[in-house]
Amino acid sequence: MQPILSEALFRTLGDPTRRALFERLARDGEQSVHALTEQAGVSQPMVSRHLGALKAAGLVTDRRQGRETHYRARPEGLAPLVDWMALYGAFWNERFDALENLLGRMDQ
Repeated sequence: MQPILSEALFRTLGDPTRRALFERLARDGEQSVHALTEQAGVSQPMVSRHLGALKAAGLVTDRRQGRETHYRARPEGLAPLVDWMALYGAFWNERFDALENLLGRMDQ
């Protein structure tokens, strides 16, 4: 049985630079590596390495246009994370409901 959430997705989003790159692409749309590097605060090779990790995790896609590579966020790549959070959200809601019922019975 395959885990609901891959460790690679957590590891990828755990890095603040990768998370910032993904957030910028999700917010501002497709951008070139050059444009991303200007605001990333790290070198172009480092930006490219981070984008490679995001691509491997299914969080971005790329396309070549001449000499430039452009990246676009794939928000649907977050689906395993959203599913995982929903699973544990339901778990905790059930636990809190059970606790509330127990405490209500104790008050009677």
